Amino acid sequence: MRNIMITIEYKGTNYYGFQRQKDKLSVQGCLEDAIYKITNEKVNLIYSGRTDAGVHALGQVANFHTKIRIPIDKIPGAINSKLPEDISIVDAKEVSLDFHARYHAKRKRYRYVILNSKYKRPIYNDVSYFVKHNLDIDKMIEESKHLIGEHDFKGFMRTGSSVKTTVRTIYEVELKKEGNLIILEIEGNGFLYNMVRIIAGTLVDIGRGRIDLSLKDIIESKDRKKAGNTADSKGLFLEKVYY
Repeated sequence: MRNIMITIEYKGTNYYGFQRQKDKLSVQGCLEDAIYKITNEKVNLIYSGRTDAGVHALGQVANFHTKIRIPIDKIPGAINSKLPEDISIVDAKEVSLDFHARYHAKRKRYRYVILNSKYKRPIYNDVSYFVKHNLDIDKMIEESKHLIGEHDFKGFMRTGSSVKTTVRTIYEVELKKEGNLIILEIEGNGFLYNMVRIIAGTLVDIGRGRIDLSLKDIIESKDRKKAGNTADSKGLFLEKVYY
């Protein structure tokens, strides 16, 4: 028996999220179907974490157990030949049998892309959050620094979510402007449901002047109502998972 770790890139536009769902197209479903066509085995794909409908990935990680003897460097190409064009395995490694893509993950890095332009740009339609209003990027950058460190992010979680703790540690935050794009990079030991999208939406609302509170005050309040809108899912990318 072998345990294969794969790194997956996908555009989530056409999918109802990563996790397999009954009667709905999912990234996991496409991957498991493709692996079956290559191995003739029904594998249980273990993944680092689910992504919602419309969310993309540059470095989603999963693993599966198999008896196939295909050389490891040939596995990505073999499985990719059975996948749709918007999903691709970009790397594969053979790992120990006890490796678990979710339980062994140490930290994750997400990217959120905002298109800040007077008019929509069709090329970015599926991969960014369109904001036509003027934004104070310097203020957004300054406020984003309050995210770094260990905090209770209860106010940045979708209402009704159930978790053991809402405390998370953010190791790195970078907010930068590249032409008409504003890019948020955020890395932490874990993220609550919709946390990155709520952070992005809050920063946009701060940049627009719709929120007068400091991000520090919003975090300390633990009140979802004090944070901003939940930004669109299509601007979110799972960039990298660290082990």
